[in-house]
Amino acid sequence: MTVDDEFWNQYVERVRERMLEYQYEQLEDSGCLDNFRIAAGDADGDFEGFWFADTDAYKWIEAASYVLTTADDPALERRVDEVISLIEAAQTEDGYLNTWIAIEYPGKRWTNLSIGHELYCAGHLIEAAVAHHRATGEDSLLDVARAFADLIDEVFGPDGRQGVPGHEEIELALVRLYRVTGEDRYLDLASFFVEGRGETLEYEFEDTEDRAGDEEMWDAIRGALFDDDEYDGTYAQDHAPIREQETVEGHSVRAMYYFAAAADIVLETGDRELYDQLQALWRNMTERRTYVTGGIGSTHHGERFTDDYDLPNRTSYAETCAAVGSVFWNHRMFQLSGDVQYPELVERTLYNGFLAGLSLDATEFFYANPLEVGPDGHALADENPDRFSNQRQGWFDCACCPPNAARLIASLGRYIYARATDEPAVYVNQFVGSEAALTIDDTDVRLRQESALPWAGDVTLTVDPAEPTDFALRVRVPEWCSDVTATVAGESRSVEPDDGYIEVAREWEDGDELTVTFGMAPERLVAHPAVDATRGNVALRRGPIVYCLEGVDHDRPLAQYAVPADAAIEASHRSDLLDGVTILEGEARVPDRGEWSDALYRRAAETERLTASFTAIPYYAWANRDPGEMRVWLETE
Repeated sequence: MTVDDEFWNQYVERVRERMLEYQYEQLEDSGCLDNFRIAAGDADGDFEGFWFADTDAYKWIEAASYVLTTADDPALERRVDEVISLIEAAQTEDGYLNTWIAIEYPGKRWTNLSIGHELYCAGHLIEAAVAHHRATGEDSLLDVARAFADLIDEVFGPDGRQGVPGHEEIELALVRLYRVTGEDRYLDLASFFVEGRGETLEYEFEDTEDRAGDEEMWDAIRGALFDDDEYDGTYAQDHAPIREQETVEGHSVRAMYYFAAAADIVLETGDRELYDQLQALWRNMTERRTYVTGGIGSTHHGERFTDDYDLPNRTSYAETCAAVGSVFWNHRMFQLSGDVQYPELVERTLYNGFLAGLSLDATEFFYANPLEVGPDGHALADENPDRFSNQRQGWFDCACCPPNAARLIASLGRYIYARATDEPAVYVNQFVGSEAALTIDDTDVRLRQESALPWAGDVTLTVDPAEPTDFALRVRVPEWCSDVTATVAGESRSVEPDDGYIEVAREWEDGDELTVTFGMAPERLVAHPAVDATRGNVALRRGPIVYCLEGVDHDRPLAQYAVPADAAIEASHRSDLLDGVTILEGEARVPDRGEWSDALYRRAAETERLTASFTAIPYYAWANRDPGEMRVWLETE
């Protein structure tokens, strides 16, 4: 699978040409790689960074491995091998590998599952190892990961330690390891961790002085997991067993990794009850707790979900990593069901909630993604000016988002197509220029896609089978699409979407083309009336792109712009702006500033509204010019 897309190429290429090199430099500068050298006894010093800093290196290897899947890059391959050598040297004879414990708390393994992140780090090691093995065919890192996984399997399980990780990740990683090795015990261990939650971590708080971590760390996690001195557990999805959880709760990234792992287990076991539970949780998230951008996690307090319809704009957290996790979960839910609603949310998240987390040159990042920034900057800037800013940062003290962004972009190809498991059919879920090599009924088929998205709705699929072969192409009809037309081999075809897809089933010959055109027009979105933060407002969308107003384009506070319900909104492409974007322009109603020079309040009947032009840019592209205001939701009248 290779991606070759006019829009996404800039990001894919920048991951390889800039992001991986830049992030490697950060691994050195932050002390992450030195931690492995110290743990191996090859250097002296103290542990640097957050206690889960090992994962920065693992996610970097995973992203680099995805790049190596399609790119011949000997220099990158050598650098990956060098980092793997550091990791190998830090592993103990029994397979254990965690530099924080090795340097700071030797002898206290597995004593801080609540926040120590040993199992979380192990999960990212396993994911990196699987990606590296699939990309290169080499076993160097896979052997390291298997040795650690085998040790974990010896320690935990029905007949061993009854613990679960405070931060989920190892669960989905173990399923990936099972798929590579065929070892059932890895799948069994993943199931053990998924099913084991439900006040499992409470016991650790009885004797924290004997456990890894200082009292400040324990106080922090106690505040997250307890409510008025009573163990609550929702922060870590430990409030109830998964089959009894009715709403998405707690830390949003943890929840996404958890539910993605549970979906993986359903894929392998066919557990219908667990699948139904995941569907209910998904509905709660998407119908009550997801931003219009696809972002999730409403508050920085615990980086978590809050209540139904609580979706504030200025203080929204919507962590970039949570968007990545949402893509993971939705992709797996589609694999289980073939239901169009899951790739719909993948698309919305990719183009908006996720992509806003990166600068256009892919070297700076947002940790949190607000939907509104006022004239004085981010509403939470005083709490953490790096995380809460109207300017992206090059790195963070907790640097989970940059390498997560790299590994998602580098693996973009996996979300474009899907094979039906019970019939000869191929789903086209994302409209990204690409080429895929498939096997359908023992026939090799090459499928090429050319896409004009997100700026235009034209998609062409070219089929090149080794010999004429019968199968169906099922093309998703996006929710934003106003109308759809199709031609097959140059002839118009009447198409009627069925469950969100149009299907063209025929005998395909070499060079046959299916061309689909999706109608794409500016539109206004409104939120459920229970969402206080957006009542009386509209958001602008065209195609998969959610738009915003940015202060640099306007001469008055953005809160003053009201878009009339019947005002025309025109789209035009600007190749000279923000690496090439389609903008939306129209006329808004604004207050007459002159009549407010000497009054704080006036009778409504005595006020005047003037007309002023507005320009909306894609939300993902904001904060790439001069810092200033930004607003997604606009007053309407």
